[in-house]
Amino acid sequence: MRARALVEESREAVVVLDDQDRVVLASRRARQTVEGIREGARAPAALLTGGLGVVPLVVPYEVDGRTERLVYLSREGDLAAYEELRAGFTAAVSHELRTPLARLLTLLETAALPGEDVLGLVEQAQREVEQITELIDEILFLSELESGARVVALGPTAVRPVLEEALAELRERAERAGVELRLECEPDLTVRVRPRMLRVIALNLAENAIRYAGSGAAFTLSVTRAPDGSIVLSGRDNGIGVEEAELPRLFERFYRSDRARASRGTGLGLAIVKHVVTQAGGHVEARGGRGEGLEIRCAFPG
Repeated sequence: MRARALVEESREAVVVLDDQDRVVLASRRARQTVEGIREGARAPAALLTGGLGVVPLVVPYEVDGRTERLVYLSREGDLAAYEELRAGFTAAVSHELRTPLARLLTLLETAALPGEDVLGLVEQAQREVEQITELIDEILFLSELESGARVVALGPTAVRPVLEEALAELRERAERAGVELRLECEPDLTVRVRPRMLRVIALNLAENAIRYAGSGAAFTLSVTRAPDGSIVLSGRDNGIGVEEAELPRLFERFYRSDRARASRGTGLGLAIVKHVVTQAGGHVEARGGRGEGLEIRCAFPG
């Protein structure tokens, strides 16, 4: 059971074949990206030869006297694309860390000058350290999500208690920002996402509204069951919103809209939301426009 869950939730395209080339197990990504992958059926004849546009890495092993093969599948050019993405991510991280570090250095140099408010400068420096710590924590968390070190979905989780706890944690902060937090969720709804990951989604959606919606706005976290059986978790606010052209970019790492660039946010919150949702087999989208608020919809399989 544990092995099945690990293969199923793997972020890689992974297939387990028996000695007759029948599919014993297959990850969700393998079923989605390679046509003809069905458990119990024979694997497509070209799967192991690269004829389907994928490059197989085959690892044979024995279990209970049976010979099986673990097959990792990657698209041609994936490695080059990954290296390009990794290099870009490294450059972005370096840039994002350089700004608070430069401010911190300036504050410390100023504190050494005679007649300066040392206590006030130290308090500002502490806030810079806190921002750096937050950024590093989110970078590490996102890296663990991408590497598969964090398991996102194993079994059903009762949704409402997790969301109530997340909003309660942010209530005081929201009040200081002038943002009202609301929750709309039936008590019996469940979703196949680990409680820790569901909490991450709720916190990041609410924090995004607290930072950017503007004073006087209301943020509503709602969960409903769609007609197709999927579970839709929506975080929507009636604040200032963003330009419609920017909506598709909100899930990019370190991306901030023009107004958000002055914020102390890390620019990783919605990227983390997207990774958690997609690894749980769902999808996300952003809706809204300037002056129309912002809605982030996360749809999970029923």
